[in-house]
Amino acid sequence: MKRFDDFLESGIVKKRTPDKSRSGFLFGFLFDESAKDYAFLLELVKKIPINESNVNIVVKQCYDVIMQMVRGQMLLQGYHARGAGAHEAEVSYLVNLGFSEKDVEFVDQIRYFRNGMLYYGTIVDLEYAKKVVEFLERVYDRLKKEVKDE
Repeated sequence: MKRFDDFLESGIVKKRTPDKSRSGFLFGFLFDESAKDYAFLLELVKKIPINESNVNIVVKQCYDVIMQMVRGQMLLQGYHARGAGAHEAEVSYLVNLGFSEKDVEFVDQIRYFRNGMLYYGTIVDLEYAKKVVEFLERVYDRLKKEVKDE
């Protein structure tokens, strides 16, 4: 996986002076949406166990929960990713939030499968969806803390 700085150098990520009022509003919005989506996901898997008919929904929801917080934090810092490679750049930003290479690579794998779901009809298997939910449950509070403390 490429480093975040590589995306800056290639122009996929641009750095500018943050518009504090706009970025603060968007950060709050994205942070709140992430929290609501996470609560909804936990409620969903509690009431309707993960099964073959909802695996993709669950994995997409997990990815969105993570990326809403990452995007919000990037905005606060003045970063904006755009074009081919933007999602990969956003995932690589997790290193800046103190996440291990292993965790970043796992989120990148989720990104890859989510892309496959949206554009190629990929259906992930049940065990993978469970693994993604377990991962989110393991990192969510830490991600929330890292984003808030930045």
